[in-house]
Amino acid sequence: MPKTVLDDMKSHMEKTLGVLKNEFQKIRTGRASTSLLDGIKIDYYGNPSAISQVATLAVPEPRTITIAPWETKMIGPIEKAILNSNIGLTPSNDGRQIRLNLPPLTEERRREIVKDLKKKAEDDKIALRNIRRDAIDRLKKLEKEKAITEDELKKYEKDVQDATKAYEHKVDEAVAHKEKEVMEV
Repeated sequence: MPKTVLDDMKSHMEKTLGVLKNEFQKIRTGRASTSLLDGIKIDYYGNPSAISQVATLAVPEPRTITIAPWETKMIGPIEKAILNSNIGLTPSNDGRQIRLNLPPLTEERRREIVKDLKKKAEDDKIALRNIRRDAIDRLKKLEKEKAITEDELKKYEKDVQDATKAYEHKVDEAVAHKEKEVMEV
């Protein structure tokens, strides 16, 4: 029983960390990345579809993303979706493909991005602590039901705390890595 509680807790913490890393991928740095377009959907014959499902995405240069739609009539809807997405990029096309040129980030904008990163990381740490609290509550319930002893409860609480600290450290590492990437000129 307590093993299940710990496994569930670690699974939830891993998902929380995964969500944070996924959010970090969508944050614009000085370098072009096709992941900037991941959350953008376009209407493709009545179905909302990701751009990567209707076009070939490439990064031919460090500050350029190219989008080559499989059907040229999709250029307009793709451009419209990019403009409506508020990612701060203006598409330009040559009739066959769309180019997104990423302007260099200003120092002020870099600092704003880092501030947002740290806020997201703090929100994630709060989520991790909530997961920890739930796990400890479940362990205390097991102890009340006499499924585990008081000594076992203390041991499992320490395991829960150690796992929480480990995941908080992983969040800090992810933030430090992304911060370095953002501040790189």
